[in-house]
Amino acid sequence: MTQAVPTEAKGVDLTPGTEHEDAERVEVEVASQWQLMWWKFKRHKMAMFGGLVVLAYYVVALFAEFFAPVYFQTYRAEYVYAPPQQIHLFRDGKLAPHVFGYTFERDPVSYKKTWAIDESTVIPVGFFKHGEAYKMWGIIPGDLHLIGPENPEDPFYLLGSDKSGRDIFSRIIYSSRVSLTVGLVGVAISLGLGILIGGLSGLVGGLLDNLIQRLIEILISIPTLPFWLALAAAVPLDWSPLQVYFMITVILSLIGWTGLARVVRSKFLALREEDFILAATLDGVPNGRMITRHMIPSFLSHIIASVTLAIPGMILGETALSYLGLGLRPPVVSWGVMLQETQKVAVIAIYPWILFPALAVILVVLALNFLGDGLRDAADPY
Repeated sequence: MTQAVPTEAKGVDLTPGTEHEDAERVEVEVASQWQLMWWKFKRHKMAMFGGLVVLAYYVVALFAEFFAPVYFQTYRAEYVYAPPQQIHLFRDGKLAPHVFGYTFERDPVSYKKTWAIDESTVIPVGFFKHGEAYKMWGIIPGDLHLIGPENPEDPFYLLGSDKSGRDIFSRIIYSSRVSLTVGLVGVAISLGLGILIGGLSGLVGGLLDNLIQRLIEILISIPTLPFWLALAAAVPLDWSPLQVYFMITVILSLIGWTGLARVVRSKFLALREEDFILAATLDGVPNGRMITRHMIPSFLSHIIASVTLAIPGMILGETALSYLGLGLRPPVVSWGVMLQETQKVAVIAIYPWILFPALAVILVVLALNFLGDGLRDAADPY
């Protein structure tokens, strides 16, 4: 039976028309599945926007040392809880990017420090400025930063500072390296478990299928957050940050594979009746090669969409565990670790800029969901 070609993927009308329209119709009819997916994905504007945002996040995380004005542990005690500085582009009618300095007063009774912007102190800023030295990925030395003050000693806090006088903007950038990679590593483990276990369940069937499905149902019935908390609480306090990081990814992966395993199983149940699978079975192809060589490529697009939609859950899981103090801990910096400071309502009321890490989480989760939604729609162009 001839498979229908989804001409709507590129918006082509099948009715006879001009020579250009006929050429487009022929192009669609001979296009590969990946081309059809790309044409359909491009029509999803929010997915394209989400993809660009996600790409920007990972580029910033990869080159965090360059994009961050200072190192995430750099602190200046004299600027504790300093408010955000606004960049002004013009001064005296000329293009001269700058920020204003700070001034503060201390209440004689409560000794509380009250910050104010001092417009008499002008701090010139610019792009590609030399500042604090670093080693890119711990290997390549450098001191060039995307943005910074002309004088590295001047205060420069685009998103304000925290209780230790550390730059929140720089810490958010460095945190993205941890929070985003936790999602990738966790999804990679879940992907491997889901494909392996779900593939065996759908391909072999019988008693093994029943056992695997009962196991999945048990895991799904367990409340996710309490289960995460119980496992995270078992992490020894004397573990190194690297060991805790690895343990958090394993914890997030223990439940994340169940949904993908069910999707893979349902696809395998449908595919094992196809002619090419029956031919491979009669040819004596082993189950492992059957799964990796013949069956997985048949619905690889669905796996890509599932993975994209699973990463936000991993990021939110790490953020929640670290926020509750059961995940990553200082000196490791992640969005969840930064948000630990927001547990006190009184602190948020006085210093609302410490909530900026939550905005970073919201933006990347929304972008990943838009991207996953577009991939899911484009995954099956037929």
